[in-house]
Amino acid sequence: MLRSIIFSTIFFSGIFAISIIFLPSLLLPQKIVLIGGKLMGHWTGLCLKLILFVKIKITGKENIIKNEKFFIAASHQSMFETFYLQTIFNCPVFILKKELIFIPIFGWYLKKIGSISIKRNKISKDNLGFFDNISKMITKTERPLIIFPQGTRVKANERPPFKKGAGRIYEELKISCQPIAINSGYVWPKSGNKISNKEIIISILPKIKSGLNKNEFVKNLEKKIYTELDKVN
Repeated sequence: MLRSIIFSTIFFSGIFAISIIFLPSLLLPQKIVLIGGKLMGHWTGLCLKLILFVKIKITGKENIIKNEKFFIAASHQSMFETFYLQTIFNCPVFILKKELIFIPIFGWYLKKIGSISIKRNKISKDNLGFFDNISKMITKTERPLIIFPQGTRVKANERPPFKKGAGRIYEELKISCQPIAINSGYVWPKSGNKISNKEIIISILPKIKSGLNKNEFVKNLEKKIYTELDKVN
């Protein structure tokens, strides 16, 4: 418990410090702010390794999609992946809940880096244009979109069905999907203390090509990610 408290104190202090240091970058080109995001990702890995003695293992690097547009669909068990995946991929575009945009300083960064927000479980003017916003963003940038098809953070042993919205995004974008399974919940659970002396495995799985029926895609994606999670756990 003490080590978990020390980790949280040092980790969030570092995130706050990076946010303050990069505050002037909000007035500069977006690429400067994105450097801050990568730095937060590396800080996350450093804190896990030095304070919790956690090993981070990445498998399937050969599966990373190159020379074509793609979007990432990752399992979501902790805050870890929202930071660390920025160190593996080229500054992903995040989809996040609308409330995060209104957090002072942090929300300013999220808006500056082009994050796409949505109001959960609500029908609004913004939500109706949600998929159009995604298409426009992917068309004008080489950065991959990242989605968490479980919809929210889940416990490490939970296997909820993937949200249908993942299929809508796949159908709308008409590009390949990079599935990723991450067992971070065994180290950094949704609630409770962090666990030391464990290993976080990031499994980068073979791509799912465009052209499938959206429902078939969601079933395929869910099976791939959950099968991998059951294997690494």
